[in-house]
Amino acid sequence: MAASSTLEIAIALPLLVGLVMTLATIVVEAIALVGIVSFIRHHDRLGRTGVWFWQDVTIVSSAIVLAGAAHLVEIFIWAVVFVLCGQFGQLSAAFYSSAMLYTTLGTGEVAMSPSWKMLGPFETTDGMLAFGVSTAIVISVGQLIVRKKFSDLPNF
Repeated sequence: MAASSTLEIAIALPLLVGLVMTLATIVVEAIALVGIVSFIRHHDRLGRTGVWFWQDVTIVSSAIVLAGAAHLVEIFIWAVVFVLCGQFGQLSAAFYSSAMLYTTLGTGEVAMSPSWKMLGPFETTDGMLAFGVSTAIVISVGQLIVRKKFSDLPNF
């Protein structure tokens, strides 16, 4: 009976940590989204969208950089959790492994212990969803610029 309860704890705690981390990174993505939307609305109100090519490039690039910064923050947070869970002794190794998982490239050269391996699929799913949100944001920014620049295009 003792072995069964140990197994349950080894599975339950990583699942709980994975869920909490997913919620935490959703908050980071939401903050980035609000920042990007505010930035775009500001430039749109000033009449800067769809007017001059290099201004549009700057606006789109800024949205991409902000989204990328959010991804780096999320990778860092996951790395800190890996260190706190005792899976890595150094933050740099944890960051590398976290980046590999988040970007769906794989686990890297270091494998986590059997009970904490569940964090891998959580972070990979989290990264895929976050990249989807970032892609949608950048596409929306591009659509706004195209609509402003080419008002004759129907429903773009």
